[in-house]
Amino acid sequence: MKLMMSPAIQAEFQSWALPVPVTLVLMITAVVYLRGWYRLRNLLPDVISVWRLTGFMSGVFALWIAVGSPLANFDDDLLSTHMVQHILLMAVAPPLILLGSPALPLLRGLPQKFVRAGLGPLMRWAPLQWMGHALTHPAFCWLAATVTLIGWHTPTAFEFALQSDFWHEVEHACFFATSILFWWPVVQPWPSVARWPRWSIPLYLFLGMMANDALSAFLAFCDRVLYPSYSAASRLFAISPLDDQALAGALMWVFGSFIYLIPAVVITLRMLSPRRPDYQSSYQRQVFPAITTEPPTAA
Repeated sequence: MKLMMSPAIQAEFQSWALPVPVTLVLMITAVVYLRGWYRLRNLLPDVISVWRLTGFMSGVFALWIAVGSPLANFDDDLLSTHMVQHILLMAVAPPLILLGSPALPLLRGLPQKFVRAGLGPLMRWAPLQWMGHALTHPAFCWLAATVTLIGWHTPTAFEFALQSDFWHEVEHACFFATSILFWWPVVQPWPSVARWPRWSIPLYLFLGMMANDALSAFLAFCDRVLYPSYSAASRLFAISPLDDQALAGALMWVFGSFIYLIPAVVITLRMLSPRRPDYQSSYQRQVFPAITTEPPTAA
C-alpha cells in the first residue's frame, strides 16, 4: 500500500539538502577509524573487537541522523521531532562512539608521521594534559551535562536557538560535547583512568537520569505550551502544540530512562563477574609508544 503524505510534508522532504560539510567530516572520521581498526586487527587481533567497530559506526550514523538527515527539517515544526534529535545527540551517539574506543583506531588510521610529529608532542603538552584531566573528572562531567541540558531547555534559550541557525548549531554542539563528557566516566575509553570507584558509576547514572526525568516530566505534564514558536508553527501533523509537547516529554522520559538504566545494569553485572584481561592497556604502549602519556599527578 502506498504511503500518502500531505503536500506540506512532501514539501519539507523535498526542501531537504544534504549538509555536505557535516556529512564529509563524519564520513572521513568513519573512514579513518575503519582504516585504523583494520590495521589494529591485523597487528593485534585482541586489542579491538568487531563490536567496538559496530558501536562507533552506529554512533557516527546516529549523529548524522540527528544533524544531517531530513529529520532536521521538522525540528521547527514539532517539538517531539526536535526532542528525538536531542536524544540522539545526548544519549545515543556519544556512548556508542565512546564504546568504539575511538582513540586507538583513529590514531592508527591517521598518517603515522603526522601522529608522531604533530599529535604526539601536542598530547604530551602539560597544559593540555592538565585540561583533559580536569574536564574528564566525573563531577565536572555530570555538572557540565546537567547544566547544558537544563539551560538550553529553558524557554528563553530554546526560543533563541530556534530563531537562529547559528545558535541552533551551537546548542546541538553543546549537547553533543557535554554528553561525550558525561559518558566518558561511564564507558572509560582509552586513555581514560577511573577517577571514582566503579561502584559509584551506577549512582552517577542515577543522578543523571533524575535531571533528565525532571525536565521530561515537566514537559509532559505542563498545562501550557512552553515554547511559543511551536504554537505558531505550521501544523503538518494532526497533533496540537500541547500534545506535541507532552509527547516530547514522554519520549525523553521513557527512552532517556532506559538509556541510563541499561549501562547501570551492565556495570553492576560486570562488577560481580570475574575480571577479564584489558588488552588495550596491555598493548597500548606497543602500538603507540610515541604518544602514550600518563595522566598528570594531582597537586
